[in-house]
Amino acid sequence: MSFSADDEKWMRAALEEAEKARIHEDVPIGAVAVLNGTIIGRGYNQREADQDPTAHAEIVAIRQAAQKIGHWRLEDVTLYCTLEPCAMCAGAMVLARLPRLVYATSDPKAGAGGSIMNITCHPQLNHQVQVESGLLANEAAEQIRSFFRMLRARGEK
Repeated sequence: MSFSADDEKWMRAALEEAEKARIHEDVPIGAVAVLNGTIIGRGYNQREADQDPTAHAEIVAIRQAAQKIGHWRLEDVTLYCTLEPCAMCAGAMVLARLPRLVYATSDPKAGAGGSIMNITCHPQLNHQVQVESGLLANEAAEQIRSFFRMLRARGEK
């Protein structure tokens, strides 16, 4: 798959968001929503910090983007995520009419953007999201692996 220099720039911004989650001891997953070359939504995993099971990076970024444009339909928005979305996040993308998702690394345990299941492109849903994956995958995967190594070293997980 071929990605543009802008795609890489936006994924690096998502990786920076993921680092914010790690600092707060949440799993380091980040997302940015981009419209016309501008970030209109940013998110990082905040489940532990907020004690909210829905506080995933993608959901936070989608909410900010919708507030910024004043509408729930995120037409013409691309969402960049460091990890393949779960079922909840993939469903939110479909419901938001997101046209394009770019994610870095797949999630072999909960991925719903093509690995375990494919909610983003399910033919029976009223909208399908164009999904592109693998951009900066090694960096995103190492960010997550190093977080869990740190937890294991502390005896937490």
